[in-house]
Amino acid sequence: MLFNIQDLVDDRLCYEKIRELRWSEGVKCPHCGSKEHKRHGHHNTCEHRYRYQCKKCGKYYDDLSNTVFQGHHQPLKIWVLCLYLMGLNLSNRQIALELGLNESDTHAMTSLLREGVYEKYQTEPLEGIVEIDELYLVAGHKGKPESVKKKSEKPESDV
Repeated sequence: MLFNIQDLVDDRLCYEKIRELRWSEGVKCPHCGSKEHKRHGHHNTCEHRYRYQCKKCGKYYDDLSNTVFQGHHQPLKIWVLCLYLMGLNLSNRQIALELGLNESDTHAMTSLLREGVYEKYQTEPLEGIVEIDELYLVAGHKGKPESVKKKSEKPESDV
C-alpha cells in the first residue's frame, strides 16, 4: 500500500505551529515592531494563514511575512516536511523524490532553510580541542594556471 507523505501533514497544524514559534511573545509587526494589531481575515491563498494590520504604522502582514517561507509557491506543509526530512539527513535528491518536487526546487528550499536555521541559532565560538569529521580544501586554481606557476617559481633562498 502506497501513501503520499504530504497527506500526513495538516495545513492548519503547520500554521498553528508557525504562529506558536514566531509569535511566542505575542504578534508583533515586522515593519515597526508594534504589538498593537487587529486581525484582518485570512490570506488569499490559505484560510489558515492569518492576516494582521498594525495599529501603529497601518501596514498589513501575515503569519509568513519576513520569513524564509514568504513569497514561494510551495505550500507551508511542503516546507515543514522538507525541514523534517533534512533533519533525517536525507539528500536533496531523496527529499525531491519524497515530496514530488524537482531537484532544483528542493536545492533552493534546503539552502534557504539552512540559512534560516543558521541565522536563528548561531553558536558561540568554539574553544579548546575541536574535532572535525570532514574538511574541504581548494586543491587548485582551476582556469588560472598563472597563479599556480607564480607560486612554484619563487626564488630559492641562499643558505
